[in-house]
Amino acid sequence: MRILATVLIAAMSTGYASIPTIPIQTGLALPAAKVKEPITDDSISDQVRVRLAADAVVKGGNIDVDVKDGVVTLKGAVPSDEARHRAEKLAKHVKGVKSVVNQLTIKE
Repeated sequence: MRILATVLIAAMSTGYASIPTIPIQTGLALPAAKVKEPITDDSISDQVRVRLAADAVVKGGNIDVDVKDGVVTLKGAVPSDEARHRAEKLAKHVKGVKSVVNQLTIKE
């Protein structure tokens, strides 16, 4: 690398504007480009179920999750209005969700 830098500096100082360059093989591989896989309805459904089950307010509940073309439909019963709204919010924040249809009812 020092030799190449010395040659370039010498060439620039002598007025030679263009010097043929020689490609140098470094042996370093470039990272592969990340391939974006499409988000499927099944993966959205799985992620929504995981978030609902892990949430202390919703507590998994008796919630059915249906997904079609990124639209999540929540059906079933939850213990409170807070849990109903929380379930909808959790579903909305899953990657790939376009909208949420909240058909949850409150247990009495």
